[in-house]
Amino acid sequence: MELVNNNGLKKLLSPAKLNGISLKNRVIKAATFESMLDNNNNINQKCIDFHETFAKGGIGMTTLAYCAPEADGRMQSHYMYVREEIIPRLKKLANTIHQHGTKLSGQIAHCGAFSRNTKLQRKRPVTASRGLNMMGVPFGIFFADTMNEKQMQDVIDGYVNTARIMKLSGFDAVEIHFGHGYLLSQFISPLTNKRKDRYGGHIYNRMLFPIRVLEAIRIEVGNSFPILGKITMFDHIEGGISLEEGIKVAQVLEKTGIDGIILSAGSSSENPMLLFHGQSLLNGLLKHETNSLLKWGMKMAGTKMFRNYPYKDLYLLDGAQKVRDQVKCNLIYIGGATEADSFEKVMNMGFDFVQSGRPLMRDPNMLKHLKQYGKKYINGCDHCNTCATLMGAQEGIQCVLPDWSEELTGTAI
Repeated sequence: MELVNNNGLKKLLSPAKLNGISLKNRVIKAATFESMLDNNNNINQKCIDFHETFAKGGIGMTTLAYCAPEADGRMQSHYMYVREEIIPRLKKLANTIHQHGTKLSGQIAHCGAFSRNTKLQRKRPVTASRGLNMMGVPFGIFFADTMNEKQMQDVIDGYVNTARIMKLSGFDAVEIHFGHGYLLSQFISPLTNKRKDRYGGHIYNRMLFPIRVLEAIRIEVGNSFPILGKITMFDHIEGGISLEEGIKVAQVLEKTGIDGIILSAGSSSENPMLLFHGQSLLNGLLKHETNSLLKWGMKMAGTKMFRNYPYKDLYLLDGAQKVRDQVKCNLIYIGGATEADSFEKVMNMGFDFVQSGRPLMRDPNMLKHLKQYGKKYINGCDHCNTCATLMGAQEGIQCVLPDWSEELTGTAI
């Protein structure tokens, strides 16, 4: 693909339209599960402060992660799920973020079969096709059931209600999680979807339920409200999602009217290191896991689950470029955009926005520093991935490196 803009940083830092809203720049804080919750399945003040940090730093939009659309959509029973009683806290979050000229998105995600929730309202977790629930075995949740039509409609209603509450609470956009092994991805992947009805078989059949979710949310929020979708372009799992099918997923979402597609990869439940690259998550996750049986299983899985993907800049760019060649809607790059030159390259390659997780946690003032130092900006994230292992920890997700310093740019006096 030829470069389309010789000044990618200028583009990155320029305002941009996203359906009916305008962002002051093209950088979006990626959904990184905060693990900042009270004892009533709601976000706490620490979570609001966490997102305000990025808003103060000048980000275009920040994303509240893993908002379950129903109680059974939570991977663990203490996680948040969206309902009427948490509207005041969501409004407080939105109002806080808006004070800094930043927009707010909410990621709607349902775990499906990937559940260790011991307070299920249904008898078992629901998914595309009945199967063993390896995550749930240590908690006595051995299987996940095949969803029937009523259960599908119930879950769709949950997604719609969540989007309604987000919009009512002042959110500016929603992000539907179609990837990483969560429920909608369980329908999309041929590895987890073995159905013989109209929801199984060809990729377009496997997309039917996810598309029903998207269409129902669109009806609820209206034509001008931005809807984003995070997809798995490929997962490097035998029998899983190939890049060829990932491109088709993007094309179907575009045809259905999605406003932007976040181009991720991998599976949280089977190949998580493809999402991250860099140092393995295994030791950090073992440190914070409290269930001894699950810890044993993780140790046994070892490098089979936590594969070695050495970090390199823009590690998902090759696949993302192939999607860019086939899709015209807004595409949001994620994966190894850390330093000024990598952001510039992504913009020059024709992508519309960038989602950033680890680099922003490393330097919440990254946008201000990019403006100040330009191509001399150095972020300094070393891709240790310790932050990612804290997603379920009591203290919540955070960067463990020393605070960012201008010494990294070589300009300090």
